Amino acid sequence: MENLIDWSKVPNDPVFQLVFPQREMLDPEQYHDVETLLRKGHAQDSLARVIQRIRLDLNPYPAGQLTHNVPIFEGRPLWGLQHKYRETVLFFPFHGQSCHAYCTYCFRWAQFINMEGVKFASKDTVDLVAYLKAHPDVTDVLITGGDPMIMRTTLLRKYLEPLLIPELDHVQNIRIGTKAIASWPYRFVSEPDADDCLRLFEEVIAANRHLAIMGHFSHPVELEPEIARAAIQRIRNTGAQIRMQAPIIRHVNDDPEVWASIWRTGVRLGLIPYYMFVERDTGARNYFEVPLVRAYEIYRQAYASVSGLSRPVQGPTMSAFPGKVRIMGVITLRDIMDDRMIETFSRAHGGVPAIHADEPVLICDFTQARDPALVKTVFFAALDPHVTWFDQLRPAFARERFPFADEGDRERILPSYSVTECLLH
Repeated sequence: MENLIDWSKVPNDPVFQLVFPQREMLDPEQYHDVETLLRKGHAQDSLARVIQRIRLDLNPYPAGQLTHNVPIFEGRPLWGLQHKYRETVLFFPFHGQSCHAYCTYCFRWAQFINMEGVKFASKDTVDLVAYLKAHPDVTDVLITGGDPMIMRTTLLRKYLEPLLIPELDHVQNIRIGTKAIASWPYRFVSEPDADDCLRLFEEVIAANRHLAIMGHFSHPVELEPEIARAAIQRIRNTGAQIRMQAPIIRHVNDDPEVWASIWRTGVRLGLIPYYMFVERDTGARNYFEVPLVRAYEIYRQAYASVSGLSRPVQGPTMSAFPGKVRIMGVITLRDIMDDRMIETFSRAHGGVPAIHADEPVLICDFTQARDPALVKTVFFAALDPHVTWFDQLRPAFARERFPFADEGDRERILPSYSVTECLLH
């Protein structure tokens, strides 16, 4: 409020858009339904029912979070955990399911509203430790939320220390997802237990674990305050590493120079650019989403304008049901093949008509996947300037389906569950 928003530019200031709800985040019909009930003075239970219906329509648990990500262990679901990728387990500490500020685009918005159904959270690490002992392939645990750094250090310690026991030596990397460096950097500098927090980080490092702070930075203004830079320096002095990630969001950072500035500034401060995500298919997606072709062009222009130290960043990447899908570029077959190669390609791919050799297509791959065999699998999707998410993609070259989704497997790879079905399940 005091440091990051330029009030002379409101409502178009990016951080204002980031944290203040806008009317256009609801479609007109949804807005009208709530407005009508309020004006007519309807009872709270009537209003609550309409709000619940709208929330369910906003896809609160995307990408199989309820149906596929919750692990079943010893015959019961572990609702405080998610295990989508073989190497990485997500853990949701009960006391960390809040934030210093709520981002209007947040794909975990359902964690904060006490919606009937399921909230991912666990009050202790008993199930987590037991599950990790039974899964030696897991090398990474991501402590997520909400924001785990909302917790006092005494609570954070109760969740981190059990991960340092010798029986969990296979857990090499502990990640903490947080926006506190941007939203409340005092947490690491001047809060009463800031020094205790940094000592805890040092203890994790001393236990021969890698500690990665997964910092959410949506705009370069978040890196400008001296207090934020002091927080970064103090965290790095513990031996922890800070990585930078955020989705590309219309009205906030849909500009290549914004991203180039984030990466350049972050690298100068010792941070590692990690991911440019695509806004997920949940919440106020119609307000924030950017077409995939546009997202790729923003990424390409930003990437081309920074040095190699910023180029570990991956993007634009969608955390979709089957895995993390990256847009790698736009090409035609004729860009990379002569006529004889096109003919060979056509025969190998079921007789692609020659006319499709001039069809622009998206090159995509999986940087991570539920099925590890899909990692680095490359596929081609038809170029549509309006497509904003994975499930809108269609195979290129007149193919009926993507190579990773045959007839018997399509529902597993590309499910179609309603939110109501998820909650009932």
